[in-house]
Amino acid sequence: MNHIAARAETASVSKAKNTFWKRVLRNKFIYLMVLPGFIYFIIFKYIPMAGLVIAFQDYQPYKGFLGSEWVGLEHFRRLFTDPGFWQIFKNTLIVFVVNIFFYFPVPILLSVMLNEVANGYFKRLVQTIVYIPHFLSWVIIVSISFVMLTMDGGIINEIMVILGLQPVNFLMNSEWFYPMYVLQVIWREAGWGTIVFLAAMASIDPGLYEAARMDGAGRLRQIWHITLPGIRNVIVVLLILKIGNVLDTSFEHIYLILNSMNKDVAEILDTFVYTAGLKQGQFSFSTAVGLFKSVIGFALVLASNWLAKKFGEDGVY
Repeated sequence: MNHIAARAETASVSKAKNTFWKRVLRNKFIYLMVLPGFIYFIIFKYIPMAGLVIAFQDYQPYKGFLGSEWVGLEHFRRLFTDPGFWQIFKNTLIVFVVNIFFYFPVPILLSVMLNEVANGYFKRLVQTIVYIPHFLSWVIIVSISFVMLTMDGGIINEIMVILGLQPVNFLMNSEWFYPMYVLQVIWREAGWGTIVFLAAMASIDPGLYEAARMDGAGRLRQIWHITLPGIRNVIVVLLILKIGNVLDTSFEHIYLILNSMNKDVAEILDTFVYTAGLKQGQFSFSTAVGLFKSVIGFALVLASNWLAKKFGEDGVY
């Protein structure tokens, strides 16, 4: 009997494999489209993970992975006992909170506003205008902001002087760092962020809006009871992914607006890793910081996904 059961199980496995390869051949063009992205993640995301071993070594480039001395958790102990680390950690969390509360709702609001525009030509024109900043590098965005905000002929300070106000050194004042940061993020990314939400809104059944109008619901009621619930799952998924990047902020953006006068609030983990790893050659220590960031982000994705499912949402997986 055991022999018969084993043969039946083998036949079942063989049949499943044949079915799998038939599906692959039937959808071969779809898999070919996925292949470049798959190769990208393997080469640039998974293979480099082998280098995490140097977080537990006193890594010396000329000795390599195998010749460097093992130090265990020494770099993590140094990290958590460094008083400056906790200030940098706090700054990183504040940047994340600013992103969540001030930037994340903006693409949603902008998407709702665009979805309500009846004139197709005007809608496409506005979409094109708000998409354009995304294709500009952070160097250009920060440079334009510098020209506008500098005290030496900046248009913002010139207008303030005309209005009888005192000019403000926005670029060197740590109190203006977070407002300047979040406005630059909104300027560059808000329009691009509407793409996913507009696509989700396009999938909402138009009959729901017709039924709501017949019941006397105005535009605001329709948005609140139909549009926003219709894109709720998308909002939750993007929020979970955003939470996973809690310690992974935009290095290039922050680094460009970082200076000696706002360093107390602008120094974040990404700029700290760059300084320690590339400028000072502390490869093992900077890798330990990066590994710490990744573990925290992974844990938050799991926690937020679990919480989303508890509230009846789909989550990421």
